[in-house]
Amino acid sequence: MIALLQRVTRASVTIDDQEQAAIGAGLLVFVAAVPDDTPARAERLAERVLGYRVFADASGRMNRSAIDAGLAVLAVPQFTLAADTRRGTRPGFSSACPPDRAAPLFDVFVTALRTTHRPVAQGLFGADMQVGLINDGPVTFWLQS
Repeated sequence: MIALLQRVTRASVTIDDQEQAAIGAGLLVFVAAVPDDTPARAERLAERVLGYRVFADASGRMNRSAIDAGLAVLAVPQFTLAADTRRGTRPGFSSACPPDRAAPLFDVFVTALRTTHRPVAQGLFGADMQVGLINDGPVTFWLQS
């Protein structure tokens, strides 16, 4: 699985002009599954996301995780992270997990986050979402499991 983490001061997901989810300071995590992903990989990625140290400690160094800092996480499914962009000017999506397999993997990921940490908000798999965010830093990392 793939996760794109962004440290944010706030983030939200809107669907059909209705706010679906929102957080203050924390992590916005865009998530994609690839065809060989498993529930175990989804759980491992959630563990890595929650433990990834991107928040400042008392010395101003990135030494604290979302858990350490007690900050929120907003998980948003985004299959385009798995796009094949090696050739041409149009992405290919055969490298992304099919929706019928990816949706349950996203659910496993979110459940694993919530098992260990709160608050966790989420976007809606398969929806046309508008994502608003203020990237803090900017700080952005790409993780894979």
